[in-house]
Amino acid sequence: MSMTTKPTASVHRMVMPSHVCPYGMKAVDLLKRKGFEVEDHWLRTREETDAFKERQGVETTPQVFIDGRRIGGYDDLRRHFGQHVPKPGETSYRPVVAVFAMTALVALAASHAAFDTPFTVQAAEWFISISMCVLALLKLQDVESFSTMFLNYDLLAKRWVRYGYVYPYAEGLAGVLMTAGALHWISIPVALFIGTIGAVSVFKAVYVDRRELKCACVGGSSNVPLGFVSLTENLMMVGMAIWMIFR
Repeated sequence: MSMTTKPTASVHRMVMPSHVCPYGMKAVDLLKRKGFEVEDHWLRTREETDAFKERQGVETTPQVFIDGRRIGGYDDLRRHFGQHVPKPGETSYRPVVAVFAMTALVALAASHAAFDTPFTVQAAEWFISISMCVLALLKLQDVESFSTMFLNYDLLAKRWVRYGYVYPYAEGLAGVLMTAGALHWISIPVALFIGTIGAVSVFKAVYVDRRELKCACVGGSSNVPLGFVSLTENLMMVGMAIWMIFR
């Protein structure tokens, strides 16, 4: 009968009364999920941590060792296992995908609750209006950062700087009113106005001027590339406004 032995790794991480290193916990968890037997060495004081870093000639903890060879910290461990580690400033569509996936599910759930089926025209309308609300919320978390990024490409904001501060409130207002199906005389013009200006601005910046910029659609601290996603956000608002006019 053959016996298989788990590979062994050791982790040196800070576990103090006032602080437990989250990256150390992640490193231990990742190693266990990869089938390793983990020798978990706790650094219980600042003095003990500093002494360990000086002995190893490193600046951070945790530090992971496999087969006696130092792998490094948590990010180094992920690279060791072939996992992606984002570079500083690296762009990603993940925030936008998360927003639209969740708003679509919320719209379907609301439709099911109201009409006993998720697949209704109302669900499609709610998807767009709720998306507007969530995107506005993300911008409103830090209006200053949003307006700064927005100024890089929005044509109206370049002429009237305060528009960068007004935009997320206008988007949120239109989204809430469209979700409620109320005060169309406010929501439709607002969505049509900001959506049209936004679409033209994005199209000019990306497809005419060929500029590589970050999109402020999910807030000023995001790393979403400006392009199709931001254009889609604005065209959705325009389309929703036109749909509600003829509906």
